[in-house]
Amino acid sequence: MSNKTKCVGILTSGGDCPGLNAAIRGVAKSAMANGSRVVGFLDGFRGLVENRTMVLEDRNVSGILTNGGTILGTSRDKPRKMPMGDQILDVTDIAVANAQRNHIDCLVCLGGNGTQKNAMDLCKKGLNVITLPKTIDNDVAETDITFGFDTAIKIATDAIDKLHTTATSHHRVIVCEIMGNKAGWLTLGAGIAGGADVILIPELPYKIESIVDHLLARRRHQKRFSIVAVAEGAISQKEADEIKENGKKKKKKKTYMDDDGTYLVEETTSTKIARKITQACGIDTRVTRLGHVQRGGSPSASDRLLCTRLGTKVGQLLAEGVYNVMVGVKNDKCVPVDLEKVAGITRKVPSDHEWLKTALLVDTNMGCELKI
Repeated sequence: MSNKTKCVGILTSGGDCPGLNAAIRGVAKSAMANGSRVVGFLDGFRGLVENRTMVLEDRNVSGILTNGGTILGTSRDKPRKMPMGDQILDVTDIAVANAQRNHIDCLVCLGGNGTQKNAMDLCKKGLNVITLPKTIDNDVAETDITFGFDTAIKIATDAIDKLHTTATSHHRVIVCEIMGNKAGWLTLGAGIAGGADVILIPELPYKIESIVDHLLARRRHQKRFSIVAVAEGAISQKEADEIKENGKKKKKKKTYMDDDGTYLVEETTSTKIARKITQACGIDTRVTRLGHVQRGGSPSASDRLLCTRLGTKVGQLLAEGVYNVMVGVKNDKCVPVDLEKVAGITRKVPSDHEWLKTALLVDTNMGCELKI
């Protein structure tokens, strides 16, 4: 097979997650095997704009399969709106010019929803791109799974397992906040796997009354502890109604003050729910926020395999000169998908998804009346 891509650029953008190094390795090794030169851009799209590069050779990607993080570094900066000094500028043209200056035939971008949109912007400016779907949230369109998700769901499930033991000992309710701002795949999957009694996800606005009734019913049946798995982006029915009316979500409050002005605490999704549970039924309720622990550590075997498969598929497409696609997973096959079908679209949990049916069948409360 003749190689149609002589020089490949690669960057990792957005939040980090387990598997990025494995994917870099898969792309780089397969591209090198076809005779391509591989240039890494440091710290995401900012490195592309600032022309900070690192030539990748076999020695650079050897031994990184099992490592978490990314050897290239990452950032959330986007070319269309990038902070430059005290200004926010559109530097898309500079990004494209730097890619051309480095003789890049195709730029491979590893990232989530934001990265897909940013890559599409570069594509519209004439730069060839290929993307890979990376995020622990599993919410990229046109792929059955994203890399990083399997590792994160194992971490979140393990945390819920550990919370069971301490909740049992103290007869408490423990609210465990899991990442997932717009989609509930991670919370739903870990909640089911960890046996959470209540699962709250962004797609299903909750009513605190439904949660409290379920927790009190468990108490009446001598179940002296409960685990509430809540996605960071979960919203109440009242908040959902406000969004519907106003067209957008209000910014989260940093603090909450009680009516008498004496109670002040950082107000997060999990602390708000815990407070309301305590106020409504008097049950001792504690909060655990997993935060960036879910993004750290060595990738699981499944993620390593997935990243290697996706990365080597990119290498094949580069050799064939197939550009402006995302490589996704469909029915366990790695396939190219037109980037226009991906950019700007969030893959959410459908209201009739099999996981929701499973949760209901084991008497999990979803914070609302849900019939499937």
